[in-house]
This record gives sequence, structure tokens and C-alpha cells, in this order.
Amino acid sequence: MGMSKLDTTQEQQRYATLLYWGSRSGLAISTAAFLAYAFGLLPAYIPLDQLPHLWQMPSHEYLAATNTPTGWHWMSMLQQGDFASLFGIAWLSSCSLLCLMAVIPIYSARRDWIYAGICISEIGILVLAASGILTAGH
Repeated sequence: MGMSKLDTTQEQQRYATLLYWGSRSGLAISTAAFLAYAFGLLPAYIPLDQLPHLWQMPSHEYLAATNTPTGWHWMSMLQQGDFASLFGIAWLSSCSLLCLMAVIPIYSARRDWIYAGICISEIGILVLAASGILTAGH
């Protein structure tokens, strides 16, 4: 019997469920971090009154003027409200990575090596991109 448009496979269901909860939790993290920042529960690394002037600068000047960490070094600044919100964004951007890792066992159990390999390749590309090893314009 063929599948209708409403039928989903096991891997589609697992991917969709993880993506649903990952995106909802990422939104909650971002919202909570922003509210903590906006209401002063977490201190600002860069005072709000300086932002209009600083945002006019080219990025390299902004980074130098504020001594803002680059790459993954922002993770050491999560106690600062303006950096805490970045964690929610990083979480959201990693959701597809977790989803891909979760469907590999399904494909492997089915001996569907092509799809398992595609997932592994995508994971490798995402990790390489997030690592900061590859850079442009330096």
C-alpha cells in the first residue's frame, strides 16, 4: 500500500519532533536571556547608551573598541546579558545537527547507507563550519 501525503516515516517523525522541541526551547532560551538583559537581571557588557555610536563602526573597529571576543570565545561571556542571548541563537542553529544525529540509527538499522552517509556528511560540514577553521576575508 502506498503512503499518502499525511503518512510520515519513522525518521521524518523523529526529525520533526526533535526540530519542534529544539526550536521551541531555543526560542524560550533567547526570550529568557533577552528579558534578563532588558530588565537588568544580567549586566550588559556594553552599556546601552554606547550602542548607537558603536553600531556605526565597521565590525573590526567595533570589536577593537569594545574588546569583544570573537569566534567561540563569546561562550565565556554568558554571564553578560548581551552575550546570553547568543546562546539561544547558537542552540537554534544546532537543532538540525541534533536531528541529523538522531536519524542515523534509523537509516543504519535499515542498512540505508546512502542516507546515513548523507547525514554524516552534513554533520561533518556543519561542525567544520562552526569550528571556525574555515575563514574568509582574513
